[in-house]
Formats: sequence, C-alpha cells, structure tokens
Amino acid sequence: MTIQVEGNVRTRGSLRILMIAPTSFFSDYGCHVRILEEARGLQECGHRVVICTYHNGNPVEGLTIRRSLGVPGVQRAVVGSSRHKLYLDVALTARTLGTALAFRPDLIHAHLHEGALIGGALARLLRKPLVFDYQGSLTAEMVDHRFLRPDSLLYRPTALLEKTANCAADTIITSTANAARLLVERHGMPARRIRTVADGVDTDRFRPGLLSRAERDARRASYGISPERKVIVYLGLLAPHQGTELLLEAARIVAARDPRAFFLIGGFPGNETYHRQALALGLGSSVSFPGRIYYREAETFLALGDIAVSPKLSETEGNGKLYNYAAMGLPTVTFDKITNREILGDAGVYAATRTADDLADRLLTLLARPHEAARSGLAVRERAVNLLSWRTRMKELLSVYDQLFASTPAPLAPTGRPYHGDAPYIGVHSEGDD
Repeated sequence: MTIQVEGNVRTRGSLRILMIAPTSFFSDYGCHVRILEEARGLQECGHRVVICTYHNGNPVEGLTIRRSLGVPGVQRAVVGSSRHKLYLDVALTARTLGTALAFRPDLIHAHLHEGALIGGALARLLRKPLVFDYQGSLTAEMVDHRFLRPDSLLYRPTALLEKTANCAADTIITSTANAARLLVERHGMPARRIRTVADGVDTDRFRPGLLSRAERDARRASYGISPERKVIVYLGLLAPHQGTELLLEAARIVAARDPRAFFLIGGFPGNETYHRQALALGLGSSVSFPGRIYYREAETFLALGDIAVSPKLSETEGNGKLYNYAAMGLPTVTFDKITNREILGDAGVYAATRTADDLADRLLTLLARPHEAARSGLAVRERAVNLLSWRTRMKELLSVYDQLFASTPAPLAPTGRPYHGDAPYIGVHSEGDD
C-alpha cells in the first residue's frame, strides 16, 4: 500500500500506533469492545499497537498494554463519569508520555475526550498526527449519567473542555453517522475533519447455532429457565441511560400477558439493585440477573435468547450491543432512533416511542408471531455478515490513516524503526495472537 506525501510516493509498511484509553481497559462493555477489536484488527493487518490505560482492568492476551501507576483506594473498574477520573488521568498522562518517548509512534489514536486531550498535547510534542475515536458527547454523557446538570455551574467549563478535545485531533472518527452530524451541527466542527468508522462484529464468532439443543437447555436451566420459556435476552451496561428501568417495566407488562416470557438480563453495575426492583414488580419467576458476563463468553450467553432487546436512551452514543445481537441472528427490539436504524436498518423491530408500553408491545408481537420473528432474525444476520463485520471496519480505519498521512508533511510519515520495549511499565505485555 502506498501513500502520496508532498509529491513523493512512500511505502507505508507497518505503522506504530499508540492508543490512549482513559478507562479501566479491559472491562466487559461497549467502548472497551471497540478498543479491543480495533487493536486486534490493526495487529492482524501487520501494525504494532501499544495501549496506554488505567492501572486497573483485565489483561488481554495478545495485546501490549501499558498501565498507569496505581491509585490507592481505586481498584474496581471505573465505569462512566466519575470524580476518580481526575487523578486517574494525571497518572495516565505520565504513563503515556513515558511510553511514547520509548515507543516513538507514527500515529496517536486516542479514545474518549480525556484521551484526546492527552493525545493532543503529545501529538504537538512529538509532531505526530492524532486520531480521536469519538464515542459520544462528553457533556451529554455526563448529563445522561446524572453526573452533571445542564444548569450547573460546571456545565459551561465542561463544554469548553469538550470543544478543546474535539479541536485537538487532526481527524475525528465517529461510531455513527448521527454523531458526525451532531459534531458539525451542534459543535461547529468542520465536516472535512470527520469520518465515520462504525462499530463492528466478528460474524464468525457471533453466529446462530452455536449451541446444540441439549447444551442450550442445560445452560438455560442453570439460570432457572425451563424449556418451554421464550427468552428475551439483554447484554450490556445496566444504567438509567441504558433504559434499564424501562426494560423492567416493559418486562412486567410482557410477563403479565405472556407467561412464557423470561427476561435474561446480563450486565453490570447495579445488577443486585435492579434485581430487587424486578422482585418488587412481581417478576421473580420471569427474570434472571446473572451479573457481569465476560466478553469472551458473550456469544454463548446470547445464544440462550430467542429475542434480543436494547432500550438505550442516549441520543449521542452508539449502541454496540446491537451488532452482536444481529450477528447472532436474534430478532431485535429497540427504540426508533437514528443511531439504531444506522445499525439494523429495516431488519430491526422498533418501538415507536420511548416508553415501556411500546417496548412491551413490540416484544409481545414477536412472541405471538414466531414466523415474523424468524424472518427478522434471518434479516439481521444477513445484514451483519454483509455490512457490519470488523473486516469491513478495518478497511475503513486504514483508509482514514492513509488519508491522514497523505495530507501530512513528510517528517510525519511512518518511520519503521524497531521498538525494543525497553521502557519500564506496570501491567501486561503479552505478544502474539489471541
């Protein structure tokens, strides 16, 4: 593959990519899956990736991970907005700087707004291009997570910080076209600096027919599900902005009208709290909250479902779980939002309004019409294979990189220098393929 730089043709070869992930990587939810699959995909394409992240998180075989120094009292994964991020990001900045000076990257790929701020300073210091992997508005996310109010004194400074992060990057990649549109219309970002590289799914790993009938029945029984039940499965974060309360209210309506329905709700945090809410709604015999499901086990968990559901409410974030649902061939009920239609197209089953009543109505329709559910499952699987695979996404991401280098002065082209890994670090350093 070649790139044109100031009239000279250069062979790109292997890129050295420094990823910045200001989160407790790896944890088993949304943005972590994108970071993981992008890093794996880039490595499979022959590029070298080093990930700088917080001190806590699960190791991942096959990835080179540099962890920041530990912070006393913070051992659990930090999910979403948190005051702990203030000093976690200071520690991460120090780790990222030390790693960059040793690794000497050709390109910096930053995730989340804190990553873009750290990466922006580093990119100017090293004179290297910065890609910002944008996964939703910072201020909108903090409002969704009830960490910030629009009338708060901190709202304007936070919005300014978000704008600074957005402007730090040479190129912003968004996980949805809707996010790209909002960046232009609401945040005034120039469209020429924004590209959409959607999430994806491994359609070989996530596929229908993973379990035999006997295996499926046995696994269902371990969650208290008898063979005649129809399982509505959810796998993701449990939180207000994910619509968890709405899901429970819809479950109450569905269970009252169709006793076969059983809701298998996997995820964290707060699964114990939501389980108590479900019991208070009289759902004790119609729901199970198994808690955190490891990403490495996600496909066998989803294989237990007959129908999948995602009541996510956020307007600016993507909805990565829909990709896995689709690849599994699960008829999927979700709210009628631009982001969801980008992913599922006409193959999705959409609740017209963001209410428990409409969500329940769509679920009950699929339960009552198994042939319609089967057609929907076939349609989403076909869409996943043809349009939503990570193979396609890697081509799109590398196209962004090519375009970035093509418009960058010659000194910023890939160096191809060997990396000997001589910088001290805390965390995981494992080589080879997963």
